[in-house]
Amino acid sequence: MRLSVQENLLPGDSLVEKLAAAERLGFDGVEFWGHDIERRLPELKQALSTVRVKASTICSGYGGDLLGASWEERRRAVEDIKVRLRAAAELGAVGVIVVPTFGGPKLPDLRPLYPSFWHLERELLVAELKELGKYAEEVGSYVLLEPLNRYETHFLNRLEQAVEIVEAVGSPGVAMMADFFHMNIEEADIAESLRRALKHLKHIHLADSNRWPPGFGHLDFREPFRVLRDGGYRYYMAIECYVPEPKEENLAKSLKFLKSLI
Repeated sequence: MRLSVQENLLPGDSLVEKLAAAERLGFDGVEFWGHDIERRLPELKQALSTVRVKASTICSGYGGDLLGASWEERRRAVEDIKVRLRAAAELGAVGVIVVPTFGGPKLPDLRPLYPSFWHLERELLVAELKELGKYAEEVGSYVLLEPLNRYETHFLNRLEQAVEIVEAVGSPGVAMMADFFHMNIEEADIAESLRRALKHLKHIHLADSNRWPPGFGHLDFREPFRVLRDGGYRYYMAIECYVPEPKEENLAKSLKFLKSLI
């Protein structure tokens, strides 16, 4: 298991300073935001060439909405995700984190043709992911589906729902990720949920119960980490949360805590 951190959580005024901080602290990778990623590629490649840390993942940053009401909105999301998949491949990152939609449903109520929004949205998303999965395979990257808690999206809240989507798509280019903050809200048993999803997991977000760094709340990471370790999980786990000042000191504390579990 390799430890990563989102770029915006690192101390430093420039990208080079942030990457140097990641290396100094002992992280294996850095997760980059997907916004404007195409323009930033040359800068990212150059900065990464000066350190040992790697690009772990690209976090979202695309426009549109995969489950939006209009064709144009959905199409923009698909094409924007393709741009980020290509960038992830160029950077050597695992893949691109994709949240199908935020908030409530945008599509019309089509009962009795579809008995619920879930059925309609599921069918639409699977069709889109088949296209994205094929492209991800071509460029050498992964679509990483992320379930969020019920307060951030009505769709895809639990790992088992993401597993169902991934298996329905049936593409090697489509996988999923898990986020400890969201799992703490939605999963009855985090360790068991991870065990059942393990074969599809290619990334993990780390945060404690209060969305501070691991070790700063009351979430028990021991059993979930044992499941990941014993199950052969070998991808990145990225800190994605609020980090209080002094950032470097508190990131170091959290990293020490995480390494004691690994």
